[in-house]
Amino acid sequence: MRRFTVLTVALSSAVAFLVGVILAGGLTPAPTISSAPRTLTTRGGLRPARDAPGAVNFADVAEKINPSVVNIDAASRGGRGNPRRRPDETADPQREFEVPRQGSGSGFIIDRKGYILTNYHVIEEADRITVTLADGRVLRGEVVGSDPAIDVALVRVSGGAELPEAPLGNSDDLRVGEWVCAIGNPLGYVHSVTVGVVSFIGRKLFDASLDDYIQTDAAINFGNSGGPLINARGEVIGINSAISARASNIGFAVPINQAAAILPQLKTRGKVSRGFIGVLLTDVTPDLQRSLKLPVSRGALVQDVSGDSPAERAGVRPYDIIVSVDGRDIWTNEELIRDISGRQPGTVAHLDFLREGHRQTASVKLTERPPRETGFDETNSGLTDRQRAPRSLPSDPPLGLTVRDLDAAITKRLGLEIPPSIQGVIVMRVDPASAPFVPTIRRLFVIMEINRQPIRSADEYLKIVSAARSGDVLAFYGYDPLLGQRAFVTATVDDSR
Repeated sequence: MRRFTVLTVALSSAVAFLVGVILAGGLTPAPTISSAPRTLTTRGGLRPARDAPGAVNFADVAEKINPSVVNIDAASRGGRGNPRRRPDETADPQREFEVPRQGSGSGFIIDRKGYILTNYHVIEEADRITVTLADGRVLRGEVVGSDPAIDVALVRVSGGAELPEAPLGNSDDLRVGEWVCAIGNPLGYVHSVTVGVVSFIGRKLFDASLDDYIQTDAAINFGNSGGPLINARGEVIGINSAISARASNIGFAVPINQAAAILPQLKTRGKVSRGFIGVLLTDVTPDLQRSLKLPVSRGALVQDVSGDSPAERAGVRPYDIIVSVDGRDIWTNEELIRDISGRQPGTVAHLDFLREGHRQTASVKLTERPPRETGFDETNSGLTDRQRAPRSLPSDPPLGLTVRDLDAAITKRLGLEIPPSIQGVIVMRVDPASAPFVPTIRRLFVIMEINRQPIRSADEYLKIVSAARSGDVLAFYGYDPLLGQRAFVTATVDDSR
């Protein structure tokens, strides 16, 4: 009885306590905890992303790479005038002797013997190069070699023990959306780390024939130039080189494979020699194949041939389609450019090409690729005058293009230098509000042919364009005076013209 009384009192006390807690509103159901891991369900064949931000520990990546990242200070005594003066800019005696200049950038060690990769524009014309290591040591640097064409330079330091080197990755394996980080010295804030993704691969910025930039939204600022762009495995896959002037989150890096390919020449010769044949190329697109009735869907279509170039001497002409080099098939114009650029001047390349459907062969002896020229400054060219154009075609011109006959009077008035061999009509106005607007044709483009039919006057242009039906693809072959090159442009006719 005594035990029963004690048990009854205990149970009554517990029940009273629980009822009191419930009435006070202080009791909430506890979450159910399971020892078994939760399984992620997939829909439509999708798998959980392994590259999710939480799966990449960039703290480990930065800790691994930071010791190999360096700060580069480049100083110039001046006195060499203005090497970037445009050809049409007259010399100013007051500016021929410039004051000393100093700039800074980044770099990274690729060899324990002291070799450092950076940008050419970081050390351009420097008289003294100072390299500051991550551990605070300051060493004198010397330029071993440079390649302005892709903005890469090789610097070497000496006087230190074995240096920590950054592992190089394979930039050909990059994918858009992959996580990357940048390390450098933006605005003097040394060894800053920023994270983003690869936004685009193969971006063209300055030279369409060589540029292959990696675009990223990882923050890059002045001072990041020459620093490494790193993948989630802690491997360098790019050299940070440029930023967009119109956005704060668009940066560009030279692929590390492109830089690694020229390292032997930089070490042994101090410069890079590339083969050159002197042609302007484009891919065989479905629109070009349809409009020009091309017999193949691949290859490098010749748009222009430079005068007195290896290609001209070998008999290569516009409209030729280069389909192989030394027996290896060519699918795109970039394949051919990389192949030729990778060869030494003086060597011979055997090209197979199609002309009017017939296969032909040409042996081309390569020359040295000329240096990149200064880009055309349209804002100061005098080509943006707003003088009233002469009588134009109808108020609603086909394809949104207003053209007029190309003659000596118009070229003189606009200050254009157009070779006498160029004949056709010149685009005087482009209407961007027109539904069939051709975005790749700009003002002053000279239309020489449409679907291989010569255009000699505005009347001929109007006749051919007006006869086109909805859905037809028109291939314009013309001359761009701003670039000094011939090129193909395609447009599809629609119902609203």
